[in-house]
Amino acid sequence: MVRINWTFQAKGDLKDIAEYISKDSKRYAKLQVTRLKTRTRILKTQTRSGKIVPEINQENIRELIEGSYRIIYKIVEDNQIDILTIHHSARDLTRRKIE
Repeated sequence: MVRINWTFQAKGDLKDIAEYISKDSKRYAKLQVTRLKTRTRILKTQTRSGKIVPEINQENIRELIEGSYRIIYKIVEDNQIDILTIHHSARDLTRRKIE
């Protein structure tokens, strides 16, 4: 089974998303974070289920979509995936540094 590693940046993104949404609804903020985390579980068995990120165009950097968010991940090895960032689809990804 594949190990999913949440990078520091991705964890920070989740925190920022939760803080922003909680200004209107703490319940919905928690629900959105849960949805994002749950969406990544598919990667444990289907590492290539996401599509290649067009702005980056590398075979091993892919994305899953959950609502308005892009979950960008990197296939590091056959048994490891790094969640790189959670990015709102309305924003310009090319202005963001992804590590």
